[in-house]
Amino acid sequence: MTVVKKELKTCGKGHKYYKSSNCPTCPICEEERKPKKGFLSLLSAPAGRALENAGITSLLQLSKYSEAELLKLHGFGPGSFPKYE
Repeated sequence: MTVVKKELKTCGKGHKYYKSSNCPTCPICEEERKPKKGFLSLLSAPAGRALENAGITSLLQLSKYSEAELLKLHGFGPGSFPKYE
């Protein structure tokens, strides 16, 4: 079994957190900025950031994109789509 070493990091706002990757995203800042309501609040942080970076902040805007177009966005993968049974 491999043990992953996590490093103590501090973001620009002074939050301290542990991470094993070089990703600079502070999980505390991400939680603070995540929408509390609306469809973006239901998505994972990477998927929400992908849509926001593409300027998609409403369901009306989202409806104009095909599944293939959304999958091209960095951070938006097949697991970002809702599962229907």
